[in-house]
Amino acid sequence: MAIVKSFKCVRPDRELVEQVASLPYDVYDRKEAKEAVAGKPYAFLNIDRPETAFDENFDMYSREAYIKARDLYAEFKDKGIYKKDDVESYYLYELTMNGRSQIGIVGLASVDDYLNDIIKKHENTREEKEIDRINHVDTVNAQTGPIFLAYKKNDALQKIISESILKEPIYDFISEDKIGHRVWKVEEVYNKRIAECFKAIPALYIADGHHRAASAVKVALKRGQQGNKGNEEYNYFLSVIFDERQLHILPYNRIILDFNKKSPEEIINLISKNFDIKESLVLEEIKEKNQFGMLINDKFFILKAKDSVIKSVEKDPIKSLDVSILQDLVFEPIFGIKDPRTDERIKFAGGIRGVSYLKGEIESGKGKVAFLMHPTSMEELFAVADDNKLMPPKSTWFEPKLRSGIFIHEI
Repeated sequence: MAIVKSFKCVRPDRELVEQVASLPYDVYDRKEAKEAVAGKPYAFLNIDRPETAFDENFDMYSREAYIKARDLYAEFKDKGIYKKDDVESYYLYELTMNGRSQIGIVGLASVDDYLNDIIKKHENTREEKEIDRINHVDTVNAQTGPIFLAYKKNDALQKIISESILKEPIYDFISEDKIGHRVWKVEEVYNKRIAECFKAIPALYIADGHHRAASAVKVALKRGQQGNKGNEEYNYFLSVIFDERQLHILPYNRIILDFNKKSPEEIINLISKNFDIKESLVLEEIKEKNQFGMLINDKFFILKAKDSVIKSVEKDPIKSLDVSILQDLVFEPIFGIKDPRTDERIKFAGGIRGVSYLKGEIESGKGKVAFLMHPTSMEELFAVADDNKLMPPKSTWFEPKLRSGIFIHEI
């Protein structure tokens, strides 16, 4: 049984929402964040990345940085950029990319559900990445970046969504990256029905935002030490929750930065022991599971895992993942990459960059070999999470990204 609550949302003025809405804080490095807020005083990224208000030598993890975020948020509210709704509600958030739309329910997921594995994870978190958001949430007293959750198909919720979007949205704009954004405030008559629908759902799944979720939970545990009745706002975290049928996963491609003291011919020969290899004149995305593209020098090959390989891993939800097959049979034994999370000889490219990016990396000499992946499926994500296991790093890339600053949950 999943608990998802309605809430009194703090949200931007309708005329300013387009100026406020920002990509998540973690899609930028420090220099990119500074450039992204230039000339955009109302962009929420100013609050999400407060170090952008200081010079490059400023300690972005200092107490002063988080106080700056808190003060800027208070200033935004004083100016009327943000206002808090008078009554609790759910919201619907639609994102449209390249003509394809997905609509999620905005509400508050339960910290207890996270701790009790009703909210399931498929990715490890790193403590050093959590600390920044713990300090940000705790100082600003607000959750500002929604967690991207999913649930298995549910027709009752889909019917409510379909009925609710017939009315006029409260927000409707297209962001700089050509993504369409529409938001509806759910009518009161549906609030109880939505809560009841979620109570009938056995599990929710984190699609994206593992570190934000873990940080929100740790803030709740910290505050709960001072006396916890269970209904405090910090015991819930801001989420946008999608039916699995709404979602689209892009591939997460790999780039190897050296040949590990081998020639291209030797690499191809070693790979051929476990894969059928065919040269292709067309550099294109991979359309089938258990197939991979390999760009090496100026040649492109299609690799297909041999039947014996597929059969040996088919019953294991982790080892049968394409990312695992490539790691276990190519990256570690041939390129010597034992841990892709820490090895600096491998880097990752989300599918949103396209195959032209990989070609450019190889042609420029920045990388030696690029591997094009077939996207991990929602079914594979569910299978891993249901088995209480964790995917290898960089297994999924969800697009489009949820914007920060449209919905804020004060704790």
